[in-house]
Amino acid sequence: MTNSPRTPGIAAARLEAEILAQNFSDLHPPLDGHEALVAADRCYFCHDAPCITACPTDIDIPLFIRQIATGTPEAAARTIFEQNILGGMCARVCPTETLCEEACVREAAEGKPVLIGQLQRYATDTVMAAGVHPFERAPETGKRVAVVGAGPAGLACAHRLAMHGHAVEIFDARPKGGGLNEYGIAYYKTTDGFAEAEVEWLMKIGGITMHNGKALGRDITLEGLRAEYDAVFLGMGLAGVNALRAEGEERDGVVDAVDFISNLRQAENLAALPVGRKVVVIGGGMTAIDAAVQSKLLGADEVTLVYRRDRAAMPASAYEQDLAASKGVRFIFNAMPLEVLGNGAATALRCEYTKSEGRSLTGTGETFDLEADQILKAIGQTLDGAPDGLAIEGGKIAVTGAGRTSADGVWAGGDCASGGEDLTVTAVAEGRDAAEDIHASLVG
Repeated sequence: MTNSPRTPGIAAARLEAEILAQNFSDLHPPLDGHEALVAADRCYFCHDAPCITACPTDIDIPLFIRQIATGTPEAAARTIFEQNILGGMCARVCPTETLCEEACVREAAEGKPVLIGQLQRYATDTVMAAGVHPFERAPETGKRVAVVGAGPAGLACAHRLAMHGHAVEIFDARPKGGGLNEYGIAYYKTTDGFAEAEVEWLMKIGGITMHNGKALGRDITLEGLRAEYDAVFLGMGLAGVNALRAEGEERDGVVDAVDFISNLRQAENLAALPVGRKVVVIGGGMTAIDAAVQSKLLGADEVTLVYRRDRAAMPASAYEQDLAASKGVRFIFNAMPLEVLGNGAATALRCEYTKSEGRSLTGTGETFDLEADQILKAIGQTLDGAPDGLAIEGGKIAVTGAGRTSADGVWAGGDCASGGEDLTVTAVAEGRDAAEDIHASLVG
């Protein structure tokens, strides 16, 4: 969104370039060699390690940490990539505080887990910086597989299929591959164009062709793909955005948080990005947190996050909530939007306090107004245009087993498929497992 007479509170260049560069620098600077050895030395190398069970991709965490401790980060990276080919990105964006690190024995005993995520980044960055790809393709099978969506699920699926010797063609609606890794994650979590570099590195396995600007339902059809390819994997994510369902939602200054983050991620000059003085973010997930924090880092005077339930029910982790609070984001819980106030452009958001009665949520009748010149909606995404002929469950493509849909020869995984959590690491696991099932099906 650009500044206009109708949205006078939204402006660019609220902060100097030097301050913006500092604000959007790496959230967790990488470990150097000595720091990695010190961190690795804290691991107990547990037998039946709980951190492995907590990892959706089942990485042998004690093994890769031992490999770092013995001075072989390249071997550690291979251990990681065998299970999670996007281990570099997951090391940056995974909520390790609620997965492997929360399960760490050190966390239970001392309240200070082994730095699993940062050690994973150290190992994977070492190999990727050298331009090395640790795997080779098997002999070509003559089978062709179409993958729709170049996000984490699609990329993981494509890479594993290519390793098995199948020819893979990826179709993605956006100009770049990477999906939410490229367009939907906070800038300070994946800096220096890492998402794009990771896709280029992954493609070095060979046997994968990327077609950008090709959307399912617009440029390609499921029926056409099924006729041309031996198998199809759907991993196109969730392109639709839920409606706010509040009066005045169409006013200037009301935008989707997903678009706000995408514009920020693709901006060549952060100082050129407009942001409001008083920003209100509606939602309680990671997108809401990322949008709120980045609004503050861009120079908004006040940023308030409104969530309809209490803090304990908030999907975003306690770590992410604390991060937002440390950046000056204010939280209002148990409140839902009723109306966007203003004359052409938004000037305030009227909310109603809520109360929970079992699993249901109702308004109390008590309202309040929040001044706002920019309102960011982060209230969830939906499947946009489900392909005909596929069973739908809970608004997503229904799958069984390793991503099998109701249509023969069609698999699905990631955010567009039923089941699982909406996490990068979960999408990688689903894409990888679907690829193994597709491979088994193709080779009989």
